[in-house]
Amino acid sequence: MQSDYLIQKKPLQALLVFSLPMIIGNLFQQTYTMADSAIVGRFVSEQALAAVGASNALTNIFICIAIGGGIGASVIVSRYFGGGKYRKMRSSIFTAILSFLLVSVVLGGFGLLFSKDIMALLNTPADCLGMAVEYLNIYFMGLPFLFMYNVLSAMFNGLGKSKIPLFFLIFSSVFNVFLDYILVTRFHLGIAGVAWATLIAQGISAILSFAVLMRTLRKLDSARVSLFDRGDLSAMTKIALPSIFQQSTVSIGMMLVQSVVNSFGSEALAGYSAAMRVESICVVPMLGFGNAVSSYTAQNIGAKKHDRVVEGYHASVKMVIVCGALLCIGLEFFNRRIIRLFHGSGASSVALATGESLLTFLGWFLCIIGFKTTVDGVLRGAGDMKMFTVANFVNLFIRVALAVLLAPRFGMPFIWYAVPVGWFANWAISYGRYRTGKWRERG
Repeated sequence: MQSDYLIQKKPLQALLVFSLPMIIGNLFQQTYTMADSAIVGRFVSEQALAAVGASNALTNIFICIAIGGGIGASVIVSRYFGGGKYRKMRSSIFTAILSFLLVSVVLGGFGLLFSKDIMALLNTPADCLGMAVEYLNIYFMGLPFLFMYNVLSAMFNGLGKSKIPLFFLIFSSVFNVFLDYILVTRFHLGIAGVAWATLIAQGISAILSFAVLMRTLRKLDSARVSLFDRGDLSAMTKIALPSIFQQSTVSIGMMLVQSVVNSFGSEALAGYSAAMRVESICVVPMLGFGNAVSSYTAQNIGAKKHDRVVEGYHASVKMVIVCGALLCIGLEFFNRRIIRLFHGSGASSVALATGESLLTFLGWFLCIIGFKTTVDGVLRGAGDMKMFTVANFVNLFIRVALAVLLAPRFGMPFIWYAVPVGWFANWAISYGRYRTGKWRERG
């Protein structure tokens, strides 16, 4: 079968073929979130840009729950697929979709009830609090579409068909940017316009993705299967919960330090928000390599090819080094031009200086998050979750502790100085676990 290349082709080739569609797709996804910020920053106000940024840390947590849950489910799907157990695979897919759809409805309701309280707790500046809450409430109404789309994408990845989510991401991203511009500049909906654009674009993509997945599954095995299996749900949960925590580590940390960022005022927050949009694009390849290694590891363990896992990990490290070097060069030479894309002619000097400083610093350390995500991918794909979870908790703790303790005393840059320290600690712990070889026993 053509989609079994993760257990057949050379590791470097297999990982590139598998990861590139995910990376390109996620770049499109991040591009339209960046467009949200750029359009409100240029056509609404600097306070609107700050409001989107203040909301971003909270919305990313929900995105990471969807992505992490999908990754956990895709590991089980990949194992069934690698072992040729197509009926069990179909049952596990239906179980994942129904479970996470229910979770999204519950979380969306929670968000609608407490969005204002949460943003106030995070010390959101008063001049952008109302806009932030307005943006969040529309976002939470579309949460089921967000969850459905991300879980469906993970199912396609588990089947080795990572090009299908790419097509839908490209469509969704382009459509979203188009709607952003129309709703903000023509209908003058302000920050609500970019929120509605995201909801509409993701809703259409989720429905189309579901239709294509059903057609794909019928080709593999058309026999009737159970729509819900408690055993599969239990197996997914054991992997999904640590995966959700890992995927949410950065976002939880950023939300916890958001109150520190907010204390520096809306101008600094606007510059920080713009830079973090760029940073989120820069880490996409690194996260893509890690997610690819996860599915690669799961499929090869399912096929009893443990040696290929080690070869794949070494190949992924080479990809990280090349990608990290290119990103560092780009940020060092073009950071000022990039930050100015988010601001109109009346941009404050504080916002510009904050964004440029953050990008210049982080560019030198992007390889570290790549090393972290790839070794985490091996552990996650093998189901070796204990030390994986510990490593990501240490990452979270270091980032939050250093930012909260040092930034108020020594200045805002200490918020991003803490980032590579957390990444490195995470990598060191996960790599130490990988070197023991005990992940083979878990797989």
